[in-house]
Amino acid sequence: MPAFRIIWKKAYSYGTEMDLKSLPGWDMLAIQSRTETNMSSEKIVVCGGGGFIGGHLVAELLRQGHDNIRAVDLKPMNEWYQRFPGVENLRLDLQERAACDKSLKGAHTVYNLAADMGGMGFIENNRALCMLSVLINTHLCMAAKKHGVRRFFYASSACVYAADKQTSPDVTALKESDAYPAMPEDGYGWEKLFSERMCRHFREDFGLETRVARFHNVYGPHGTYDGGREKAPAAVCRKVIQAKLSGKHQIEIWGDGHQTRSFMYIDDCIYGTQAILASKVLEPLNLGSSELVTINGLVDIVEDIAGIKLKRSYNLKAPKGVKGRNSDNTLIKKYLGWEPNIRLRDGLEKTYRWIHDQMTPRAGKSRRPARSYR
Repeated sequence: MPAFRIIWKKAYSYGTEMDLKSLPGWDMLAIQSRTETNMSSEKIVVCGGGGFIGGHLVAELLRQGHDNIRAVDLKPMNEWYQRFPGVENLRLDLQERAACDKSLKGAHTVYNLAADMGGMGFIENNRALCMLSVLINTHLCMAAKKHGVRRFFYASSACVYAADKQTSPDVTALKESDAYPAMPEDGYGWEKLFSERMCRHFREDFGLETRVARFHNVYGPHGTYDGGREKAPAAVCRKVIQAKLSGKHQIEIWGDGHQTRSFMYIDDCIYGTQAILASKVLEPLNLGSSELVTINGLVDIVEDIAGIKLKRSYNLKAPKGVKGRNSDNTLIKKYLGWEPNIRLRDGLEKTYRWIHDQMTPRAGKSRRPARSYR
C-alpha cells in the first residue's frame, strides 16, 4: 500500500480532517510511494511480534493489506499476546546472531521492537538482563546489512534521557537533545542509547536506512497487567479492579504519588512508528503524549472509570523511577505535522475494560510471561 494512502487513512480515522498535502512530510511520502515497490508484496519482519506493541503492529499491517509478514519472538507461541492466521510466526532468541540472520532473510522492512524489559519494578531490578538486549539490535543490524534490508526501525525509549533533567514533578518536557550529555536510566536506558548509536553508524557507514523513535510509556489492551513487568496504567487498572472485585477498597501506590508522567495509547504508538519509518527524519524522535499527569491523577481517572473511591497507601521503598518525565513534541510536529493525541481518559477506558474482562472468571487465566519482548 502506498505510504501516502496509509497516512490519509489514519489521519481521517483519528478524526483529523486535513489537507495532507500541506503537511511537512507529504512531499517525501508521495515521492516514496511513487518510487518504491508496493509494500504489500514485500516482506515485513516484526521483531518482538509476540509482544504487546508488536502484536498491535502486526494487526495494523494486516488491516492495511500487507500479506507478507513475519513475526519473531522468544516466547512460546501460546504466550504471544496476539497471533494471526496468514502470518509467518517464528520462535527464536534474537540475542543469537544465527536467529537474527534467519529472521531477516528476504526482508524488505524490519521493525525492531524486541527487548527484555518491563515496568520500573523490572528495570530497576534487572539491569544486566536489560543490557543484554544490546545483542538483539547489534545482530539485527548485522543481518539487515547482510540481507539488504531497505528500512530498519528501532524502538528506543524515553529512558535514554539524562536523569538530572527529571528531578522534579514539575518537569520541563524533554527535547531530543536532552539525551546528551549522557546520563540515562541505568541498565535499560544505557542499552537503548547505545543501540541508537549503533543504528546511526550502520546508516552512516553501510547505508542501512535506520529510523529511531523514543517511546514514552505505551499502554493499551492486550498488554501485560500483572506478574511484575506491567507499567503504571495497567498496574493501576489491575489494582482498582482487584479492590472492586474483592470488596477491599484500598490501593497501594508506589512512591508518593506526585511523580509525573505522560502515557501514550497504543494506537498513537503504532501510527507514529509507521510514520517515522516512512519519513526522511534521520535523528531519533520522541514518540509520546504530552499530556502530563501525576500518578495520583492516574489513579483518580481509573477510580472514576470504575465508579469507586479507594483508600490509598504509599510504598516509598518501591521502585518509582524519576520524579518527572514528559515528551516535548516540537520536532515530531515539525517533521510529521502530527503528534500523539488520544486523551489519557479515552485510552484508559478501553484498557480498563479489557483488563477487567481478563480478570473476571469467564476470561480464564491471566498471562504472566517469564520473559517478554515489548
